[in-house]
Amino acid sequence: MSERKRIPTDGGQSLSHNPFAAWSSVGLPPAPEDPGGASVPASRSRSGEAEQHRLVSSLAPPDATKPPRKNRGRVDIIRQTAGRGGKTVTVVKGFVGIGLPEKEQLVKAMQRAGGTGGTVKHGQIEIQGDKRAEVARILTEANFRPVFAGG
Repeated sequence: MSERKRIPTDGGQSLSHNPFAAWSSVGLPPAPEDPGGASVPASRSRSGEAEQHRLVSSLAPPDATKPPRKNRGRVDIIRQTAGRGGKTVTVVKGFVGIGLPEKEQLVKAMQRAGGTGGTVKHGQIEIQGDKRAEVARILTEANFRPVFAGG
């Protein structure tokens, strides 16, 4: 029987390289005071690395981070049961300026988010079940302004 090589678990060697270790804090704003009293140096805590990353990214020019999001218009999200045999359907209507292929992409994203079926009928998106929250989140990410309409 061959002997297996064991990996030490005493935590002696670091698993990753810290790319911020060589940076100095000259020119950066001072760290906020800890209200708890016990302060851990930023070089010894994991949150210190995240704090340094946040500070460095906050120094970047605002136009380099993300372009401003353009509002693509209001869409109405309605829950319907009438004429559907008692089944609830979430209907999204009021799209302006988008075609069928983009609506079908939105339907696929909504189906994945809600774990349910859906389709595009008569220029409206229909999702099975009461999935208004998930649909609103998808539409907000696509730069639409969702409004819950009706009952």
